[in-house]
Amino acid sequence: MAKKKVIFECQACGLQSPRWLGKCTGCNQWETMVELTAEQVKFVEENKSNSTHSTLPKATSITEVQQENISRFTSGSKELDLVLGGGIVSGSLTLIGGSPGIGKSTLLLKIAGNLAKRRQSVLYVSGEESAGQIKLRADRLDANERELYLLPEINLQTILTEINSKNYEFIIIDSIQTLYSEETPSAPGSVTQVRTITFELMRVAKSLEIPIFIIGHITKDGSIAGPRVLEHMVDTVLYFEGDPNSELRLLRGFKNRFGSTNEVGIFEMSKNGLLDAETMAGRFFNRDKLSSGSALTVMMEGSRPIIIEIQALVSEAYGHPKRSSTGFDNNRLNMLLALLEKKLDLPLGTYDVFVNISGGIKINEPAADLAIIAAILSSYRNRELSAETLFLGEVSLTGEIREISALGQRLKEIETQGFKKAIVPTKPLEKSSIKCFVANEVSKVVEWM
Repeated sequence: MAKKKVIFECQACGLQSPRWLGKCTGCNQWETMVELTAEQVKFVEENKSNSTHSTLPKATSITEVQQENISRFTSGSKELDLVLGGGIVSGSLTLIGGSPGIGKSTLLLKIAGNLAKRRQSVLYVSGEESAGQIKLRADRLDANERELYLLPEINLQTILTEINSKNYEFIIIDSIQTLYSEETPSAPGSVTQVRTITFELMRVAKSLEIPIFIIGHITKDGSIAGPRVLEHMVDTVLYFEGDPNSELRLLRGFKNRFGSTNEVGIFEMSKNGLLDAETMAGRFFNRDKLSSGSALTVMMEGSRPIIIEIQALVSEAYGHPKRSSTGFDNNRLNMLLALLEKKLDLPLGTYDVFVNISGGIKINEPAADLAIIAAILSSYRNRELSAETLFLGEVSLTGEIREISALGQRLKEIETQGFKKAIVPTKPLEKSSIKCFVANEVSKVVEWM
């Protein structure tokens, strides 16, 4: 009698092992290894044998390869086009993730309506809602168009049959975790199902030159649910960010084979759905007056400068001092606090320190270090800072204020918004009406406050 072959598969990253592991060696997650059934093991072995007997490709000199021309078309949303690198690429496979209720389905249904208005045939596949529920949302979004087709279905084979029956120009899958394939013996949402379905959708997108957008669920830690190979298989990965209690939503690119990942799209949730934010002036700061503990700076989101308000609260600690930050790296906050204690002899070790970036936005660059320090000192001394002054600069461990990128663009945004002064690490090369105070050490900034 032949010995039964046993395979364990990680439900987080898809790693396969001949024995059970308490901790997956691929993603370092605990208790994620699940034994595959006999049918699943047979399916895995058949895929391996098929790939082994396939024709091996031959290497080609790069000088003989013809360059592919990427064709794009607009989605009808300037913000989404910005994040995608200029528009939707024909034959691309895009994955959109985000917390429940943040606006993934709302945005894509709005985009589907925009394309259908231009007489482009759009297929909206939903495994979570009925056609009637989608119709109600489409009424609110002004997306009721003849060229928009709805398919409430979770069977992949049925979906592929529908795709081949009509010349669709844009496809939306909501969501990838709800679909299942009859050829794969496992439950919807499992690692094997998600991997198989994504591969089939990728084949359809490339062979028929149809752009496909996939909505993906996220886990508690904010990452896309399912195997990590899912993000590697698609061309573009987008994440929705933002406070659910706020009207603003941020769409950030984490992977893009056809453009940069530095851009961010800013949307506003309204009664008519998720719309492009018309202007960002004043959305992330209080223009009238700054309270103690508030400082202004300019962050760069790709090619877009945004003025933001940084808030800090320093209060006496009762017991062990707390350090917490929202929208800013907590480890970097601890580093800046240690620097203030070392260089300025501030007794922050006996104080609680809390930092918040207003508007629910996140800072991923060190150019806001100087503003963080200014806000902390303002709260510690209970002294208001000038509402006309902005702080720009990266702070090193030695207390130096170092140069930052795109200083000219940041100063232009400051000038456009009507501010008068800025504390900068170096003198700007271009002339500006902004009065710039050059500071190369943290101690100099403290003297001016």
